[in-house]
Amino acid sequence: MAPNPDIRASDADRDRVAASLREHCGEGRITVDELHERLEAVYSAKTLGQLQEITSDLPEEDLYQLPVPASQPKSTELAGASAASLPDSTAGTMWAAWASVSGINFTVWLIIVLTTGWVYPWWIWVAGPWGAMLLIGSIFGGRRSG
Repeated sequence: MAPNPDIRASDADRDRVAASLREHCGEGRITVDELHERLEAVYSAKTLGQLQEITSDLPEEDLYQLPVPASQPKSTELAGASAASLPDSTAGTMWAAWASVSGINFTVWLIIVLTTGWVYPWWIWVAGPWGAMLLIGSIFGGRRSG
């Protein structure tokens, strides 16, 4: 049931509507000038009905809860994902980055060895742990419980 439009608006109500207006401006539904005009009206509004009038021509849907297209991974999926649970292109990119960095470090080490003599193979401390984590993720990543 819709709230009574004659009920007095709280500061939280005004802040919620102001945040919504900023989001609509960011989406291009209203201009910056319209945003400023509407924000003045929001902070001078006394009732919920006045707040509703300010946003009556804008969609009421929660813009943060819009569905993500199936072809686009959610941002939270990439944060803690392993190589096996990512799309093939992302896992391949992770392995390519490892190979590139490891190859550069090995090449630098090899040049140093050939020009100055034997040097401790420090490059394994870059390639080893990173490669091990990618390998573990590739092997066991598909068994995550969700």
